[in-house]
Amino acid sequence: MPGKTLPTITRAEVEQHNSRKSCYVTIGERVFDVTDFIDDHPGGAELILEFAGKDVKEIMEDEDSHFHTETAYEILEESLIGFVPTEAVLKTAVDSSHPDQVVPLPATAEGNEQLKAHGVQAGNLPSRPLYASTGMSSEDDLSKETDLDQDWKTHKFLDLNRPLFPQMIFSKFSKEFYLEQVHRPRHYKGGDSAPLFGNILEPLSKTAWYVVPMLWLPPVLYGSVLGISNLPNPLIGIAYWSLGLFLWTLVEYLLHRFLFHIDGFLPDHPLFLTLHFVLHGIHHYLPMDKYRLVMPPALFLILATPFYRLAHFVFWYNWYAAITVFSGGIFGYICYDCTHYWLHHHQLPAYVRDLKKYHLAHHYQNFELGFGVTSKFWDYVWGTELKYTKPIKST
Repeated sequence: MPGKTLPTITRAEVEQHNSRKSCYVTIGERVFDVTDFIDDHPGGAELILEFAGKDVKEIMEDEDSHFHTETAYEILEESLIGFVPTEAVLKTAVDSSHPDQVVPLPATAEGNEQLKAHGVQAGNLPSRPLYASTGMSSEDDLSKETDLDQDWKTHKFLDLNRPLFPQMIFSKFSKEFYLEQVHRPRHYKGGDSAPLFGNILEPLSKTAWYVVPMLWLPPVLYGSVLGISNLPNPLIGIAYWSLGLFLWTLVEYLLHRFLFHIDGFLPDHPLFLTLHFVLHGIHHYLPMDKYRLVMPPALFLILATPFYRLAHFVFWYNWYAAITVFSGGIFGYICYDCTHYWLHHHQLPAYVRDLKKYHLAHHYQNFELGFGVTSKFWDYVWGTELKYTKPIKST
């Protein structure tokens, strides 16, 4: 693939591109436009914006902040737009009989051609280690933009240029093929959402993370106060509420493992595969879609109604006890959905950073383990803890 010559960009110009609208970073003399990658950075948008217009070599090598694999650098190479002429480069240009061959510097081409341009010969390119079940190498792969046309030509699974729901419902592929493909993550262009319905139902399939606390916290607070204040003792009320919160962690685990990942028990029929896809498959297929990371309100009401009835059935002897337990459980759900979004899209404190690594490994390493999102507790109890392993060497 022939390369094109990239321009030189002054350090002052790089420093001016320091916002969400236009964000440049450098590694040495190379300049990268990472504007489209800000919201999809696995370490969080804030970390990129903190270094907007600056050099990121040191922070990318800082494992305590956010470990970056070879894949991260490959993704970054795709955003290469030019070079900062350092003093050493300028001196070379001045001393050269062909300064135009030094400044602007020659561009590296895409993919393996980039490596060749840096001295790695064709035929000697290292094969990248992969996890067999997902085709991923690391969490950075989750944000590596998918070539939509090439993906369709290669896999003949779903065309991300067209609405996904009708493709699923009228599909002819087997359950085995579906499960293999849906657990091999793709990343939609520009960080947008792939079309699901492509009609007036489309907005119902998307939910911004902040809708969850805005919509459900007020009734949860009302139910909590109502229930606790009408029980004989506030401490009893707090105990009921805490029980509901604890029970949510179990419900979270059971739903994720036995409903969202009912994979092996799915009937081999387009209708059931479509239900699986809409419920959770689309999240594994497009894990960085920020508008499909939390539960849409309509789906929440459908799933929450049986638990509301169950709470009143178990605590039949006291309506206020039932509503208090239920309120504690729904508060746990709110925490779960917000945590889930932040695990995918933000840099987090040390404890939650470990949860982030754990959950993303569920996506790129092994989707059959690691079902806990807000806690690993039930994974320990049920023996489904995800152990980090090295990927296999691809051939």
